[in-house]
Amino acid sequence: MKLGFIGFGEVGFELGKGLRQSGLTDIFAFDPMLGDERFGELVRSRAEEAGVTLLASPAAVIRQVDLIIAAVPGSQAVSAAQTAARSLVQGQIYADVSTSTAAGKKKAAQLVEQAGARFVDGAMMGGLSMQHHKVPTLLSGSGSDELIRLLTPFGMVLTKVSDTPGDAIAIKLVRSIAMKGLAALATETLEAAVKLGVSDEVLHSVADTLTAAPFKDTLDWLVTASAVHATRQVHEMNDVLAMLTEIGVAPAMTRGTIQRLQWLESQNFKDRFQGKKPKEWQDVATDWRS
Repeated sequence: MKLGFIGFGEVGFELGKGLRQSGLTDIFAFDPMLGDERFGELVRSRAEEAGVTLLASPAAVIRQVDLIIAAVPGSQAVSAAQTAARSLVQGQIYADVSTSTAAGKKKAAQLVEQAGARFVDGAMMGGLSMQHHKVPTLLSGSGSDELIRLLTPFGMVLTKVSDTPGDAIAIKLVRSIAMKGLAALATETLEAAVKLGVSDEVLHSVADTLTAAPFKDTLDWLVTASAVHATRQVHEMNDVLAMLTEIGVAPAMTRGTIQRLQWLESQNFKDRFQGKKPKEWQDVATDWRS
């Protein structure tokens, strides 16, 4: 099996290096920065370290390989697929591991499959710098099963979620709402706590609340309580907003919290549940499928 990368930045380098060390010997790559005065040397040194052969164009790579991994910026994913489609042939697999959108992955899949190749939407769910080519990766699309067959023997950790391109990246991006949102909440909370000299007390209180029950129970409590008590919570968060403004903390997450609670308030959950807190978050989410 021969592998080619379209894009050989950090993602291509980490994957290529790990796969080569695991026994995959025929690896090729193209990167548009190869001729760049600032970054060309970095591309060349990475390729040498990883044991990857650099070629002059995407077409040159595609002609040499069975499997293509597109590791380009998300904004360039569709144009990369469009360029690749001119050279793809039946039987090849084109895997897009960019952080594009679900719509972008669907468009890329259409271009690739019109050329006769199979498409894979790949979404890496961990840190490449620590896990390298073994980073857990979700797959969706017509080529997912074959990609798993080809790369699992070299240590890649691949999980198929569906045959529909866009599903894998949707999971990653929706997860990011929580993970990146938690990071933003943490920084806003800590900035306020430090300025007010109460960081230890706040952290102990938050930790006690979040670790008192299993995650599912905590999630149910957070969602269902906010659904029926949104009006009161909006008033409380407006007091928080006033406090943050007074001490000079930019209240970005607090403003977003108020807006989301106001939206919950507008759904009339308190009336619908007759003032009683429902049992689980799914009771609140019944109208969210559309």
